[in-house]
Amino acid sequence: MKKLFAVLVAGVAWTAQAEPIGEVDTVFKLIGPDHKIVVDAWDDPKVGGVTCYVSRAKTGGLKGAVGLAEDKAESSIACRQVGAISFVKPLPDQEEVFSERQSFLFKKLRVVRMVDRKRNTLVYLTYSDRVIEGSPKNSVTAVAVDRGTVIPMK
Repeated sequence: MKKLFAVLVAGVAWTAQAEPIGEVDTVFKLIGPDHKIVVDAWDDPKVGGVTCYVSRAKTGGLKGAVGLAEDKAESSIACRQVGAISFVKPLPDQEEVFSERQSFLFKKLRVVRMVDRKRNTLVYLTYSDRVIEGSPKNSVTAVAVDRGTVIPMK
């Protein structure tokens, strides 16, 4: 029960720290909002000093206005060291740190953090959990941690 609570709290912390950075319109829609690309910043809840920037397509029109549109499974990620790196607690080898619904029922955008122990690096992968024609769109980025700072592992 405690583990479930901790996972839920970590997910809420990540979601609560989302910060819209900007957006650009890509297609004009006469009725409802335009199609656009949005960029949000997410601070890693377990790694201080690391922020991830995620860009993704956001569907407009009438369906987009009422929340019934299915956003495209296209996203990109860039994570950067923005301050001194610190760790809240030991990290697992791999962990989902963020997810966001992209359609009413079936699709989520996910961000997974992996630890490359050999290179002392944090690797972040974004993808959609719905397979598109057998090949999910994905993007990866990495944040190298100074060799003097050991990444604490579970």
